[in-house]
Amino acid sequence: MNGIKNSIKLKKLVDTMKLTVIHKSSNYEDIEIDSMDVNRPGLQLSGYMDGFPYKRIQIIGRVEYNYMLELDDKIQYERFRGVLSYDVPCVIFSYGMTIPKDIIDLADYYDKTLLLSKMSTTKLISKLNQTLELFLSERTSVHGELLDIYGMGVLITGKSSVGKSETSLDLVTRGHRLVADDMVDIVAYDNKLIGKSPENIRHYMELRGIGIIDVRRLYGIGSVKAESEIGMQIKLETWDENFEYDRLGLDEHYTSILGIKIPEMVVPVRAGRNLALIIETAVRNQRAKNLGYNSAVELINKLKEERNNI
Repeated sequence: MNGIKNSIKLKKLVDTMKLTVIHKSSNYEDIEIDSMDVNRPGLQLSGYMDGFPYKRIQIIGRVEYNYMLELDDKIQYERFRGVLSYDVPCVIFSYGMTIPKDIIDLADYYDKTLLLSKMSTTKLISKLNQTLELFLSERTSVHGELLDIYGMGVLITGKSSVGKSETSLDLVTRGHRLVADDMVDIVAYDNKLIGKSPENIRHYMELRGIGIIDVRRLYGIGSVKAESEIGMQIKLETWDENFEYDRLGLDEHYTSILGIKIPEMVVPVRAGRNLALIIETAVRNQRAKNLGYNSAVELINKLKEERNNI
């Protein structure tokens, strides 16, 4: 399942990072950041402009700042003019440093955004990388349910009317938490799949014959969760008498979402089956497998051992 690449408005990044705006460019509201990389323009401040990655966020740390202060005022002005004359999205100064008026005047002349952070350079870059990765990572949307069951995010999929919402509500009444109903937004972050509900339908569930319900209001704040790392997918299918379903569980099945593999299990649906109980058991069993224990393999090995001893 493929996703789409994202971008983030500079204004949103500034608000998220709690940065101080020293000078705002005329297009500040429209600037889009689409690269996770940042640049510390040490070489550029020394006068070397070849290969300048100007499309990245520019970070002025303590080293660059101290070097800048050692320069003659005229050279300092010219070097910064060289940086700001390019189409850089913004320049961020770390450590809450005092920005010289000449540089602010240059930002005004070249219509560039200057920002200030109280964080150390290392911490600033680390937090920027985390924030940009979260916002710019590939993402997709899947029709289905997402619940937190025994601490594992479980994506429940299947055709319309197979009983996904009803099964999810049953799981909520058994103490598990709803993350999303009907539509699940998924982002690939740090080699993990993080799922959550679209904000406008968060905590709501549609039940045929009843309508829309607010799960948080009906079952309490402990019945919902904002987001969850997806650990497995359970696909509900209408029971097919002519299909031979897996009865041992020896074979491992996986599905790929945004290039990340997660275990997948097909659960056939027919009248009389307690799907909530089956899903709970499936999750417990998967957690045991994640810890290195496979009950099916253990049983087969035990039977083989007994046969060999006869």
